[in-house]
Amino acid sequence: MKQKDTCTRRWLVLGVGVVCLTFAMNGRAQVQTESSTTAGQATKEVKVEHGKVAYVNGNELVVKMQDGTYRHFNNVPESARVLVNGQELGIHDLKVGMTLQKTITTTTTPKVITTTQNVTGTVWHVSPPNSVILRLADNTTQSFKIPKNQKFNVDGQMTDAFGLKKGMRITATKIVEEPITQVQQEAKLTGQMPPPPSPPPAGVPILVVVEQQAAPSAETAQAAPPPALPKTGSPLPLIGLIGLLSLLSAFSLRLIRKGA
Repeated sequence: MKQKDTCTRRWLVLGVGVVCLTFAMNGRAQVQTESSTTAGQATKEVKVEHGKVAYVNGNELVVKMQDGTYRHFNNVPESARVLVNGQELGIHDLKVGMTLQKTITTTTTPKVITTTQNVTGTVWHVSPPNSVILRLADNTTQSFKIPKNQKFNVDGQMTDAFGLKKGMRITATKIVEEPITQVQQEAKLTGQMPPPPSPPPAGVPILVVVEQQAAPSAETAQAAPPPALPKTGSPLPLIGLIGLLSLLSAFSLRLIRKGA
């Protein structure tokens, strides 16, 4: 007996579930919603930025931009790639002096999302021009807000909210158009390795060594005797000069005596 009651309860629960599911499906069937999207003419904007690697250490990067400003990237992801001579390089492959070029393409597409809702039911209560309660085919009621200038089809005749009466079977269609703008950005990073250093011009030595002699210490300078002057003459001219002076003196005394 207990087993039979348990089976009955299970079938009863399952039956209630099926009824609820049917009602829900019927309820959804009474209000049908369809959406469609229409795209307009897309526009593209291309922006190019130039820079040069000023510092790179680990995942830290500093780039000097073309206008002289610096941009600091503190934690460059390992997945970031730059295309150099057809080869993709990571952050650890960058070198100081490498030129970078970032091309950003922005695509803007205007779109219109059109939502169409169709509902069919019997008027249960109406509060024109704001709302109406309809009894649907599954015998449930549902309240709807009446949009501005909404028209209803009553037996092939179009009327507004003020023309609705209880018991009327109506069909209404609501169309909403929502304009949106879709923006997509695509960034492409390319670069060039720094040029190799130019060779020195011909005839110019690559390395010049200049030897510097140490200055003598103070003790060495004091101990060294002064250099002797060179002997540039002999005593003979001095003797000749003395003899000439003696002759002139004797000649002068003789003239004095004659005059006396």
